[in-house]
Amino acid sequence: MKIITQEEALAIYHAGPETVVKVICELSTQVAKLSKEISILKERVTTLEEQKAKNSHNSSKPPSTDGLQKKTRSIRDKGERKTGGQNGHQGHTLKMVNKPDHVQRHKVTECEKCKSSLSEKEANDVERRQVFDIPPSELEVTEHQAEIKQCPNCDHINKAVFPKNVNAPVQYGPRIKAMAVYLKGYQLLPLERTAELFENLFSCPLSEGTLNNIINIASECLEYPVDQIKEQIKVAEVAHFDETGMSVMGKRYWLHTAGTNEFTYYEIHGKRGSEAMDDIGILPDFLGRAIHDFWKPYWTYKDCTHGLCNAHHLRELTFLHEEQQQTWAKNMIDCLLKIKETIDESCHIQNHLEKEQIETFEAIYESILAEGYAENPVKSKPPSPKKRGRIKKSKARNLLERLDEYRNEALAFMYDFNVPFDNNLAERDVRMAKVQQKISGTFRHENGAKAFCRIRSYISTVKKNSLNVLETIEGIFKGSPFVPQMNIA
Repeated sequence: MKIITQEEALAIYHAGPETVVKVICELSTQVAKLSKEISILKERVTTLEEQKAKNSHNSSKPPSTDGLQKKTRSIRDKGERKTGGQNGHQGHTLKMVNKPDHVQRHKVTECEKCKSSLSEKEANDVERRQVFDIPPSELEVTEHQAEIKQCPNCDHINKAVFPKNVNAPVQYGPRIKAMAVYLKGYQLLPLERTAELFENLFSCPLSEGTLNNIINIASECLEYPVDQIKEQIKVAEVAHFDETGMSVMGKRYWLHTAGTNEFTYYEIHGKRGSEAMDDIGILPDFLGRAIHDFWKPYWTYKDCTHGLCNAHHLRELTFLHEEQQQTWAKNMIDCLLKIKETIDESCHIQNHLEKEQIETFEAIYESILAEGYAENPVKSKPPSPKKRGRIKKSKARNLLERLDEYRNEALAFMYDFNVPFDNNLAERDVRMAKVQQKISGTFRHENGAKAFCRIRSYISTVKKNSLNVLETIEGIFKGSPFVPQMNIA
C-alpha cells in the first residue's frame, strides 16, 4: 500500500477536488484489497492453529501422531482411589506344586561350626524352593509306516492307509504349523524374525517361503469358518463398523472391519466407500443397528438403524472446549458422560431408564444445543455474485447441527441398553492391523493382505470366545477348525 507523506497530501489538496477524489478512490480500493487478504490470512492462521492443537486426546488422530507432545489425560473425572494396587488387594505369585518333575537334594556333609562329618546323619528337615523353567526344545520326528501285504489267495497287494494329514514323504506337523501362524498372524512377527525364532528355539530352519506356504494353507482352510463369522454378523442385533488405510504393494488400500462382542470380520479392498461395503456384503443385508462414526457412506444403508460413536463426539467437544473456550461443549461432555454413568449404574437392575429420567436428559440435551446455537450463529452471506454455494460453517456449528439432526442416533445408547456408548470395539479390532503395518510395512501382494484378514478374523473371534488361540489354530491343520455358532436364546 502506498504511504502518502504530509507534503504529498498538501500537494494533492492544492491540485483540486478531482485529484483528491481520484486518490481517495485509489486508497479505498487498496484498503478493500488488503482487508480481503487479511481476512484470508486470519482464516489460514486459525486453520493452522487448529491443526497444531489437535491430537489423539481431542480429535480422531491416532496416538502415534502425537510425537513428544502426547497427552494421556482422560475425559473422565479423576477417581478417589490412588493408582495401582489397593489396600487389602490379594496379590498373585507362583505357588509351589506338590509333585515337581525333578528333585535335587543338596546335602550337608559337615558341621559348619566344628567341622564334624554329617554325611551319615539323617536330615532333621528340608527347606524347599522350586524353580519353574522351560526345558530345552527340539523337533520330535514321528515316522508313519503303512504296511504292505500280498493276499495269499488272490495275490492282491494291500496297503494300509496313512492318516489324512500325513500326505507327503516328509512334512511338518500341525503343531509347528500352528506355531508359525500364531507367531505371524497373532504376535505379528515379520517373516524373517519368525524364521529366526524357529532356528534359535527349535533348531528348525524354516525358510520364509515355507512360512508363506503355511500361512496360505491356513487361509484356504479358514474360508468356511470365516464365511460363517460373516453370516453371524449379518444377523446380529448390533454390529460395529470401521475402516482404516493399509499399504498393499505400495498403494493405499482400505481395511474394513465389522464386529460384535463374539465375532470379528476383516476384509481388504481398494476402495473405502459404499462400493467396497457393497462388495463385502454385510451392510447391504444388515437389519440390526450399525454403530459407526459419522462417515457419509454408512448412511446410504437404509434397512438398518444407526448409532453414532460418542467417543468421537467427546474428542471433538474436548477440542472446542479446550482450544476455542466453547462453554456449551463442556456442558455437552458432562451431559453425555452423566447419561452413561446413570446407565452403568442402572443396567444391573433394569434394562431401560425410567421415562422421567429420559425426559430430563432430553431437556438438558436440548438446552445445551440452544446454548451452542447462541454461541455459534451462522454468519450472513456477503453479497457477491461471483461466489456460489453454501456459507462455510465453523467446526463448532457443524458439530452442533450433527448432534441436533442426528440426536436419536447420538443418544441411541440411552434409549436401548443393548446399544453401546461408542464404537471402541471396532477401533480395538482395527488397532492390531495398524500394529502389523508398523512392524512389517506394506503387504507385498493383495493375496497376502487377504490371507492376513482371514486369519485375523479367525483369531479375533477365537479370542472373543475365550478359547486358546494356539490350540484352535492347530485345529485348522488337523481338519477341525473352530466354527462359531450364534447363541440363540
